[in-house]
Amino acid sequence: MATLQNIRNRGSLVIAIVIGIALGAFILGDMLNTGSKLMKPSEMKIAEINGESVQYPDFQKKVEELSEIYKMNMQKTAIDESTWEQIRDQVWQEYLQENIVGKAGQKLGLTVSSEELFDLVQGKNPHPIIQQLFKDPKTGQIDKANILKFLKSLETNASPQQKSYWLYIENQIKQDKLRTKYNNLVSKGLYVTSDEAKKSLEAKNKNANFQYVMLAYSSVSDNDVKISDSDLKDYYNKHKDEYKQEKTRKIEYVTFEVLPSAGDNAATQKWITDSKQEFSTVTDNKQFINVNSDIPFDASYYKKSDLPAAIAEWAFSAQPEDFYGPYFENNQYKLVKLDQFKMLPDSVQASHILINPQTVGGAEKAKALVDSLKRKIELGGDFAEMAMKYSEDPGSKNKGGDLGWFKRKQMVPEFEEAAFTGEINKLYVVGTRFGYHLIKPTKKGKETNEVRIATLVRKVEPSNETYQKIYSETSKFASENQTVEAFNKSISAQKLDKKIADLKENDQQIPGLDASRQLVKAAFNGEKGKILVNNEKSTIFEFGNKFVIASLTSATEAGAASFEDAKPKVELAVRKDKKAEMLAEKLKSAASGQSDLGSVASKLSTSAKDASGVNFMSSSIPSLGFEPAVIGTVSTLSEGKISAPVVGSNGVYLTKVTSLNTASNTDLKGEKNRLAQTLNYRAGGQVFESLKKVVDIVDRRSKFY
Repeated sequence: MATLQNIRNRGSLVIAIVIGIALGAFILGDMLNTGSKLMKPSEMKIAEINGESVQYPDFQKKVEELSEIYKMNMQKTAIDESTWEQIRDQVWQEYLQENIVGKAGQKLGLTVSSEELFDLVQGKNPHPIIQQLFKDPKTGQIDKANILKFLKSLETNASPQQKSYWLYIENQIKQDKLRTKYNNLVSKGLYVTSDEAKKSLEAKNKNANFQYVMLAYSSVSDNDVKISDSDLKDYYNKHKDEYKQEKTRKIEYVTFEVLPSAGDNAATQKWITDSKQEFSTVTDNKQFINVNSDIPFDASYYKKSDLPAAIAEWAFSAQPEDFYGPYFENNQYKLVKLDQFKMLPDSVQASHILINPQTVGGAEKAKALVDSLKRKIELGGDFAEMAMKYSEDPGSKNKGGDLGWFKRKQMVPEFEEAAFTGEINKLYVVGTRFGYHLIKPTKKGKETNEVRIATLVRKVEPSNETYQKIYSETSKFASENQTVEAFNKSISAQKLDKKIADLKENDQQIPGLDASRQLVKAAFNGEKGKILVNNEKSTIFEFGNKFVIASLTSATEAGAASFEDAKPKVELAVRKDKKAEMLAEKLKSAASGQSDLGSVASKLSTSAKDASGVNFMSSSIPSLGFEPAVIGTVSTLSEGKISAPVVGSNGVYLTKVTSLNTASNTDLKGEKNRLAQTLNYRAGGQVFESLKKVVDIVDRRSKFY
């Protein structure tokens, strides 16, 4: 199963290529607290996509399957919350793809045959996933023999998890091929005419230099613009589609942060000072540090140049068992003890045999096999032969386990320590996250004197007394402020820092508040104008080292925004339109009978400015920025003619083309190909989003997670 080790070693990159995820943490939490009604079949629906119901048990099963694949890839037994979140999102995206693009493809009769799948895995042009998994990193070529060997091994000694992983990879390849077929059908239906290419080429070839006069919207005071309610309602009714909104909630909240007190700092300093006496008596520094320090023992040896200047000067002039400190750094008190000196090489050459526990049936069996191989080799067995027969490292097994030369920090710490500190040609058994290794250092580079130090670290953290004190202050605030009015009044009176958060239903946390999904759910289950409560019906939420009290200040539902909700944006748009009318009339009056923009500018107490090299393909104008209306006007304007007022993004303009330059690009075929490529590229990216717009999607994930 050497290739499975290869797959695991490249797992994160493979997942990025296949599914674009960096995986994370499932909290069933609130669902279990919402009562038995969630257990009814009708209430177990987590989503409906294109008429297909998605049940929570099915969705969660896929989440758990993907989590097992992730854990196998990353050699982990647990997953953090962020990774669970990304796993669930990946499963959701797969459901969307299968039920939207997949169904659209089925209606057209699109399939991936077993012959096609075979070709994608073992054919002349394998899928990119296969290329990534089985490519020799040194030659860059696909190892077909390794693919066949791997597939055969799946039938003999692969674990159920490994087989499940491979089936997942195959399904990803199949689904990707189906999407490619559908996208190709769409893109092949798109066509660029010769006339379109000709007009595009003409537009590219025609470059204009022009003058402009601009009156900014900011030049008109808001007080000079009269807006009535009927103006606002008329505009809203004509542009209602522009004011669609998501389901959102806005909360205001205050935090009571639990931070170490001066007493906590003094107590930590005293603890580490008092520990010096005991530390000076121990002989096993590693054990003492691992038992007592907030940071585990660092077994590495360091050159003088690798250490901080102050520590380096002390270490290389001190003797073993000497102390440095205590000293304070990065909110930690540290006490350093010189452990030992050793002459160590800057690089080593070593061989190894790797045994993966998942392949042989567990850690005990893997360790037993490595111990057995060690005994055989010590009794005269050939290391290289054993490596070629048993090792699961694809990069070295065919070389008899030889890893070549390597320097510090190129191997995992446990492996490095054995290779650099071990004797040449001696055998060492070491466990790492990849499995169990039988390591044999074979050559060593130039040796230098290096030092290992034992650092006792104690972080300055809040004590129980500090925690209780802050909690009492929070409880007092909560009990005295049961209404939003009282809440806001107390914040003002106590000069607390009130924060605001705009939330979407599937937000997993609020910036600045660790693992705060519970507060998001409370906001969507709460009542506008009320203080929010958690699952225990308390108004105090706890996230990391912060207690939080929050109120729900506004709520919007998905769909077209009501006039009242959209009114602030409508008012801005109407005011801008009215300012544009006023400025356009002002420009039109000043330009009447004029052929020189300088004279027009003088009347308006401003100046005419120049811009050059603009054509219809331009995306912005130097010094003006993104002004598509101005670019469009200039691109079609005759030389020497002053334009009508142009309503732009930043103000209203008059323009005058001063000269036109025509390039000599006549490659009509090349322009046609360029436009076709752009069209096809856009189609590939927009197919899925376009299909989503015509499909009904009911997303109830926030009720379960």
